[in-house]
Amino acid sequence: MSGVKRKRNFLNVKQKFEILQKLYKGESASTDVEDALNERNTVSHSAALQSVETLLDYMEQRGFDYGDITAVRKRRVDMRQEMNKQQKQRRITDY
Repeated sequence: MSGVKRKRNFLNVKQKFEILQKLYKGESASTDVEDALNERNTVSHSAALQSVETLLDYMEQRGFDYGDITAVRKRRVDMRQEMNKQQKQRRITDY
C-alpha cells in the first residue's frame, strides 16, 4: 500500500477565512464547512479531527465564547465516536 496515494480534501485558505469570519461574528458555519468539503470527495476522519483540534486551539487563543468552544468539543467527541465505530466495523469485516 506504500505506492497508493490517497486524495485528501482540505479547505483552502479563502474557505477557512470565510468560516472563521462567520464564527467570529457568532454565526454558524457548519453547513459551509460541509458544503465546501462535499464539493470534492470526503475528508478522512483523522484529517477532520486534526482540523477540529486546530480550530479549538484558535478559538481558545482568541477568547471565543465558552458555548461555542463547547459545541466544537462536542462535535470532536462525535467524530471520534464515529471513527471508532467505523474502525471496529472494519475489523469485524476484515476478520
